[in-house]
Amino acid sequence: MNPTRPTEIKALAGARAVPPLILVLYHFCEGHHYRNLKAFDLLVGHGYLWVEFFFALSGFILTYVYGAKVRDFLRGSTYREFLQARLSRLYPLHLTMLLYILVMMLILNSIADATHTVSIYQEPYHPIVTWPSFVANLFLVQAWNILPYLTWNGASWFVSVEFLLCLLFPLYLVLARRGWQSAVGLIGAGAAGLAFLSLTSKHGLDITFHNGIFRGMSAFAVGVGMCALYGKTKPFADTLPEWTITLFQLAVVIWWWYGTFDNGWSHSPRDIYSVLPMLALVYALSFDRGALAWPFQTAPLLKLGEWSYAIYIGQTVWLQLIREFERFYPWDATVLGVPFGALIWWPEPLALLLVCVGWGWFLCTYIEIPANRALRRFFAH
Repeated sequence: MNPTRPTEIKALAGARAVPPLILVLYHFCEGHHYRNLKAFDLLVGHGYLWVEFFFALSGFILTYVYGAKVRDFLRGSTYREFLQARLSRLYPLHLTMLLYILVMMLILNSIADATHTVSIYQEPYHPIVTWPSFVANLFLVQAWNILPYLTWNGASWFVSVEFLLCLLFPLYLVLARRGWQSAVGLIGAGAAGLAFLSLTSKHGLDITFHNGIFRGMSAFAVGVGMCALYGKTKPFADTLPEWTITLFQLAVVIWWWYGTFDNGWSHSPRDIYSVLPMLALVYALSFDRGALAWPFQTAPLLKLGEWSYAIYIGQTVWLQLIREFERFYPWDATVLGVPFGALIWWPEPLALLLVCVGWGWFLCTYIEIPANRALRRFFAH
């Protein structure tokens, strides 16, 4: 594969930083109630829609990097190398967390059996942990409409869909070859697919193990289309003063604000009104200019963006362990006149967020990056 790559769009690299943090809070609040603060609850309650942002961002970046190599993809060798590169990126952390949860389940179940208690893995609210679903997770097919539930590391349904999108990527590249027609067609088709899913699902766009593949395919198509649009509009955008890019970004942010905070509660057909501006943010940031791009180009957000996949895929173990820890909380205690439950109402999710960020740093630094490099060297020989 040609080692040369297009220049990194730093604003998009840094934009990966925020969605995993919102998703951690979303998964916590779904299981532990929301915080009774409207602005916070609406932001976090729509958190699952940031998965669409990731799918669209993936479609955009992959097309940006490989879009000029469509003929090489069709010849076969580049496609194989592309899949090897993507699996080297996605699979090590997925496998690590799958095995981590397996060991954690065996230990906690053994303790529960010895103490005549019930492990969190034996509770009805827990994701299913069966051996057939374990095998499905090993092959990254668990979210391909073959299982009627989330399994093991529930967050990994995203990785399963992303793997399918990598397999289908040459088809997207072919569809993206016609310039303006491709851009408009892919964006329109992807948005229509998301609108259909939002309207017909009982839970809006909170779709994972069932039809999550169509959710991913639709958002990915929007990202590919936006990259085609970017290729056609960037020469013109480069001639514009920066304040015009800022105004465009501000318009998208206002659109997102109304879609999130003036659109009612989540998990409804109205989800489509929240998700469309999220997708538009990818295009708005792609020019790497404007006031909205500046924060995402800073070192802290770029570093968080580097850890984003690890934060996302690693969160489940802590969401599960917090259930185990809560068994030992002194719920009936009063501290300085404040009931313990009220005392930890805000510190608990914020502490979880900090732990997940630290865990993401550890996973990225000591597993994701070294494993990625090792696998790339292995496939290169």
